[in-house]
Amino acid sequence: MTPPYFLVVGLGNPGEKYEKTRHNTGFRVIDALESNKTIHDKIMLLVKPQTYMNESGITVQRLLDFYHLDPSHLLLVHDDVDLPLGTIRLQKGRGAAGHKGVESVIERLKTNEFLRLRCGIGRPEHGDVEQFVLEPFSKEEEPMVQRMVTDATIIIRDHFSSELPQKES
Repeated sequence: MTPPYFLVVGLGNPGEKYEKTRHNTGFRVIDALESNKTIHDKIMLLVKPQTYMNESGITVQRLLDFYHLDPSHLLLVHDDVDLPLGTIRLQKGRGAAGHKGVESVIERLKTNEFLRLRCGIGRPEHGDVEQFVLEPFSKEEEPMVQRMVTDATIIIRDHFSSELPQKES
């Protein structure tokens, strides 16, 4: 087996209980990428850590170590309450901004110099942010979320198309 050239990690929580929550937006993007074979058959490993969100760094570090990849070959896909619902930002070298999953990855890797695809889930007008991220999207929000997930896969495909090495014949 050829080792992956890029590690694309969607953040979320494992289990049916969390499946449709805002915090599992990263998992939804990975699921959408998995259904598009033209993207991930190009030396890219798609991952949904089965640790809980706050321990995501354990999985990321182990995989980077196992495949002998440095953080420049990592793309972390995650929800972001600081972006309006449906907004996407591809960035590198940012702090965690209170996101426990991102904090875990930064702590484990001892760097923030990796790509992140931030998927906006909005911020609650009132109430606790930690509770908000564990709630499902409303029926009215779902079409916007589906569009964001589709757009995220396009961004990843377009970004990595030029980055991926050519397969040897």
